Amino acid sequence: MPAFRSRHICSVAAALVLTVAAPATAATADSPAALREVLFVGNNWDGTATVLKSSGDFAKVGEINVVPDKAQRIAEINADPIKWIYYTAIRNQVGQGHDQYVDDMYSTPDGTSVVVSRPSFADVVSIDLATDKINWRFPVAGYRADHMAVSPDGTKVAVSASTADKVQVLDINTGKELGEFGTGDKPHENVFTNGGKYIWNMSIGEVTTSLDDPSADWTKGDRHITVVDATTYKTVRTIDMRDRLDAIGLKDFSDAVRPAAFTPDWSKMYFQVSFFNGFLEYDIAADKITRVKTLPANPATNPDRTTWLLDSRHHGISMSPDGSKLCVAGTMDNYATVVDRATLQEGPLVTASTPYWATVSGDGKDCVISESGADQVTAIDFATGQKVTSVPVGDHPQRVRLGHVQAGWTGPSAS
Repeated sequence: MPAFRSRHICSVAAALVLTVAAPATAATADSPAALREVLFVGNNWDGTATVLKSSGDFAKVGEINVVPDKAQRIAEINADPIKWIYYTAIRNQVGQGHDQYVDDMYSTPDGTSVVVSRPSFADVVSIDLATDKINWRFPVAGYRADHMAVSPDGTKVAVSASTADKVQVLDINTGKELGEFGTGDKPHENVFTNGGKYIWNMSIGEVTTSLDDPSADWTKGDRHITVVDATTYKTVRTIDMRDRLDAIGLKDFSDAVRPAAFTPDWSKMYFQVSFFNGFLEYDIAADKITRVKTLPANPATNPDRTTWLLDSRHHGISMSPDGSKLCVAGTMDNYATVVDRATLQEGPLVTASTPYWATVSGDGKDCVISESGADQVTAIDFATGQKVTSVPVGDHPQRVRLGHVQAGWTGPSAS
């Protein structure tokens, strides 16, 4: 995706400056420590994050405990009947019988900490990468924290407070709230666009009910995209895909926008919707859906929509840095595939076990998917569409994000 591309370019530039200026061992107060680009893999049911090399063989670098305060948080929840009800509901519904300890994560610009949203604990925390200790904690509004996004300069992070129908924006270094804005029902994905000028939020409505037939779509709530100014947090645009879908005859399609990927020039958005095995192309300036791509259905996939994971059919989409290829995670169809953006022709279907996210490697060559059903991440070559490698991680990996650690870091457990 473009955000990854921007961060990759910035990280390369930073690395070149550090190489020219001084060796990593010569870092002082006036010379910041050298950074290493990595992939953070959030293991939702473990309460850990596996840290991998950002490209190449994706070898393990270290591991982070993202719930060092677990006993304290559980005690607080048990002492509050309302919190306990929501905590239990998250475990039984969204968590499929498991606590959700990590949804999303981003590192701080200096590579010393990682900021994590924790659904079951309804908070965002900053974890010191050297000690696994908490720097700061921000309880979100309501009772569940969800997807996040980091600004291109790495200074602020936006988090969806899913039961409060709002997004809260925090200073990534201090945890102080900088602003917030209202959304549709159950805010989900967040993306900083246009170099950090705007924040796009996609609300997905109710995804835990069994009212999944198109005739009951109205029960899912108010689902729309909210676009806000990333400085004032004022809404500049609201996009309800219901009208755009109806205009091209897709009246039975859900208008719950799931993960999305933008072209490098921010002119087009490619997005997934609930229950659909494929994605749609949206022209932002023209304000209309311009193409629809249906991807192959796995004949082994249960046709009963109520069995699909949180209304997902396909969940996870990313774009190569040059904008020529898309990578799609076919969650319920158990594959991932690279799609040519010009022709929308898919490549080989790479078998995967409940792939639930797709991102881009640090060098931009590979798509990296999380296989939540196999506890591993898999890299797929954008150029060939073929699998490169798979690497084991923790229990139920979901979000995978590019970030940085300080050079030489291997995790507190190693020291």
